[in-house]
Amino acid sequence: MLRRYQIENSKIVESTDEKAPILLYINPDETEKRLLVDNYQIDEHTLNSALDPDEQSRLECEPGHIAFIYKRPKNYSGDDQLLFKASTMGVFFFGELLILVAADDTNLFEGKQLAKVGSVRELVIRLIYRAIFHFMEHLKIINQIADDVEQKINKAMENKFLINLFALQKSLVYYQNAVNSNGALIEKIRHNAAKFGFTQEEMELLDDIVIENSQCYRQAEVYSNILASLMDARASIVSNNLNVLMKTLNIITIAIMVPTFVVSVFSMNVTLPFGFGELPAFWKIMGLAGVSVTAFLIFWKYKKW
Repeated sequence: MLRRYQIENSKIVESTDEKAPILLYINPDETEKRLLVDNYQIDEHTLNSALDPDEQSRLECEPGHIAFIYKRPKNYSGDDQLLFKASTMGVFFFGELLILVAADDTNLFEGKQLAKVGSVRELVIRLIYRAIFHFMEHLKIINQIADDVEQKINKAMENKFLINLFALQKSLVYYQNAVNSNGALIEKIRHNAAKFGFTQEEMELLDDIVIENSQCYRQAEVYSNILASLMDARASIVSNNLNVLMKTLNIITIAIMVPTFVVSVFSMNVTLPFGFGELPAFWKIMGLAGVSVTAFLIFWKYKKW
């Protein structure tokens, strides 16, 4: 699917003009791929790589244009079961024309990072800036979910909470790899700034993005290390909760067995001592059963079991 955009009043707006400077291809079909390869001389392998979620960020200088692939967070849905993944985006820069290729539909031009765009060149930088900010937003959400799951683990023994933590930890590994890959791409863009024709202001923005990406990577690294170091402790908490439950069940079971034993003895069809054959025998037996329970609980507390 093809969407056209242009820059009006420093904003990215959708356009119907066939000569629009920004073309966004969302999950292009074979016909659209062939058009991109034949009309714009885009390398077919690079085009397919832009649609591969496992592809690493990279930059290639082709005849007539510059192509690069960068990582961005994939749109999360409930079916992902707390597993956050990264997707890829293909950018093909022809000077005054910018072709974007994405595997899934997304609100690509939303966010304060794209609120003011002066040129197609600046848009190239701000797209990466938007991806970095999007990663940081997801990291905050992952941290909040992890805190919520931790509290539930302290009270519950279900494996699903541990599985949720494993999924979050796996997500952080994906994000670390994606952010680190983007960092290498940004450095390559800086080294090839002359080919893009960046102005001094755009170079300063690119320097700011380097810092933002580094902070994003460190944040993902910290969250990942914390989550990984506490996984064993949380597993121990689940095991301890199970031991406490088993202990409680044992107390209840033994507390029931002791008076049951007393009542069972006096229920035998034999001569009862101490005058238990008289009418108040029922209350005497029940009182003895109550005394046995009390004695058992005192003994349990004395032993500190």
